[in-house]
Amino acid sequence: MKRILLVAATTGYQTRMFADAARRLDFDVVLATDRCHVLEDPWRDHAIPVRFDDPYSAVEAIEQAGPFDGILAVADRPAFVAAIVAEKLGLPYNSPAAVEAARNKFLAHQRFKAAGLPAPRFFRAPVGVDPHEPASLASYPCVLKPLGLSASRGVIRADNPAEFVAAFHRIHTLLTRPEIRQMRDDENRFIQIENFVPGKEYAVEGVLTAGRLKTLAVFEKPDPLDGPFFEETIYLTPPRTSVSTAVVESAIRALGLTHGPIHAELRGAHILEVAARPIGGLCAKSLRFDAGMPLEELLLRHAAGEDVSHFERETNASGVMMIPIEKGGVYEGVEGVDQARKIPGVEDVEITAKAGQSMERLPEGSSYLGFIFARGETTEAVEQSLRTAHARLHFQIAAKLPVMR
Repeated sequence: MKRILLVAATTGYQTRMFADAARRLDFDVVLATDRCHVLEDPWRDHAIPVRFDDPYSAVEAIEQAGPFDGILAVADRPAFVAAIVAEKLGLPYNSPAAVEAARNKFLAHQRFKAAGLPAPRFFRAPVGVDPHEPASLASYPCVLKPLGLSASRGVIRADNPAEFVAAFHRIHTLLTRPEIRQMRDDENRFIQIENFVPGKEYAVEGVLTAGRLKTLAVFEKPDPLDGPFFEETIYLTPPRTSVSTAVVESAIRALGLTHGPIHAELRGAHILEVAARPIGGLCAKSLRFDAGMPLEELLLRHAAGEDVSHFERETNASGVMMIPIEKGGVYEGVEGVDQARKIPGVEDVEITAKAGQSMERLPEGSSYLGFIFARGETTEAVEQSLRTAHARLHFQIAAKLPVMR
């Protein structure tokens, strides 16, 4: 039985999906998660407790649980832990330096610039600085990004110095929240400023083997992402226009990534980022390969040393909508799920919000109301199915009551 180490957050949709795929393969997946080391196996999954804010401390505990045939990680901070462990145990994976460069927007853009890649002009500023100073250095329009956050959280466009200062203060306030300070990520001490690059966005999903990229899917993002915030809603594959992955391969080489899944973001021909991890959340359910194989199974096979170069994505078009939060408040429920599921092409509607849960919009928010999945003969048909299904959903979100002191 193959033993694969999966480094992941304590809670996450992907963790369960990898566990399901492992059972189908008869693999033994050992979890290493960011949970309290004092509580003894609270989820009864025999996971190894690690601290993402102290990744080197995890090596000894994980080493004692070995040996392993391979290693995987499903988010940016877990990927750095995985890189450290893989280097120590001699497992095929990216180097810690490469993963650190990939997950750090500033380091990544330095590598892209040195390699001569088309990427936005950039600089960074400490969160404690007077924002008028970096505002005077920026070119407009520009985009402000907190270095330690992901999934467009805290990303704000500014078209002039006044908007820059307001955005800078807003991001600074977000970074002082307890749940973010608790991450103890040094990158949260900086805000990156990048020139805004117009154009359509695409995402590339792939897997690296000894430095060679196998492109698994190219996603089109049909909704314009022009700001002031950058909430992603729909991913469609295949894209309706040809997208070259040459700049992605060059960016991978610039970062030094060599082995494991990658998720890259493009705007036109400009590279925005290459993450050393697979696509996040439930979005991977939109991908199927030979004989209906899910992405998680393909990645487990790759981690175990199997050749996955011959696997191809299904011939049908597919897509996912990450259901946006249209107004903040307390989630109470939803109507129309059954009607949405009956829309031709729709495979499933999964509402992940829970009754009583506080919902917050971007740029401060970090979640979605749920996901809609669709398949069809064409990309156009899939997009129509997703939008029609979304129109059938009616969410009840109550206003938050003010805190009385």
